[in-house]
Amino acid sequence: MLRAVIFDFDGIIVDSEPLILKLTQAMAAQEGWAVSAEEYYRDYLALDDRGIVEHLFTSHGRPVDLARRDELVAWKFHQYEEIIRDGLPPLLGAPEFVTELARHYPLAIASGSLRVEIEHLLTKLGLREKFAILVTADDCQRSKPAPEVYVKAFTRLGALPDFRERPLQPGECLAIEDAPLGVVAAQAAGLKCLAIAHSSPAAELQHADLIAARISEVDMSQVRALFR
Repeated sequence: MLRAVIFDFDGIIVDSEPLILKLTQAMAAQEGWAVSAEEYYRDYLALDDRGIVEHLFTSHGRPVDLARRDELVAWKFHQYEEIIRDGLPPLLGAPEFVTELARHYPLAIASGSLRVEIEHLLTKLGLREKFAILVTADDCQRSKPAPEVYVKAFTRLGALPDFRERPLQPGECLAIEDAPLGVVAAQAAGLKCLAIAHSSPAAELQHADLIAARISEVDMSQVRALFR
């Protein structure tokens, strides 16, 4: 049975991916590179900021300059911090979906964004208290598609009092993702994955256990059927 849910953040709860695309393009331009929207959504969507910059270097035939990587990551952080000061709009139906699930299951976030960004945006949406666990880029050495962020979120969920008497198993936990490589990360951690086609077309998410066009259209009876 379903006993816990782990959410990705960008492109699932907040409508941040178009903004992150523009900042990625601006970062790339500082090195004389261009990143199309198609390239971003195909190759960069699931990566954290360090992973994005490292991929920019390697995909343009240059060895990763760690000092320059950190400069670009810091630049993006400060730009993003200013833009999101007043919050970002949620994806249609996301606050209601989170609120309803929190009535029945412990919830976690597993995201490549920074903790301070996620905390701020969840607070602005009135959703921070819905999530018992946040695992972010601050906690992980490897970004998605590596399963590290999901393994850590699952492990921390499993330490909650809810699961003291009967330990949580990976097959009892649902991940909710919008990126094809995010689905790979969740499944590599042993989780079932619901993919939401907010950022990628459904055709690119066929490896997920279940697909919905929008978070507002998720059929929880179908979700629960995955865990019977």
